[in-house]
Amino acid sequence: MAKLIAVLNVVAWSGFWAFGYLAFTADPSAPGTMVTAAVLAFVGAALGIWAYFWLIRHSEATGYARPSNRVLPEHLRENGGDA
Repeated sequence: MAKLIAVLNVVAWSGFWAFGYLAFTADPSAPGTMVTAAVLAFVGAALGIWAYFWLIRHSEATGYARPSNRVLPEHLRENGGDA
C-alpha cells in the first residue's frame, strides 16, 4: 500500500505543477481553461499533501523513520504541573 501511495504522491505533485503552469500561462480571454487548470492544480496539490503526510506517518509507525519530536502537554506547564 505504501508504494501505491508513493506513486500517487509523485503523480499528484506532477499534476499540480503541470496544471498550475497551464493555469498561469492560459490566455486571459478564455477563463474556462484557466479555471479548469487551476481546479486540477488544486486537486493535485491536495492529493500530494495528503499522500506526503500519509507516507510520513507510515514511515514513523513502521520504524523506517525516527518519530518527530513532540512536546507533551504536561511538559509545557511550569512549576511541576501547577496551572
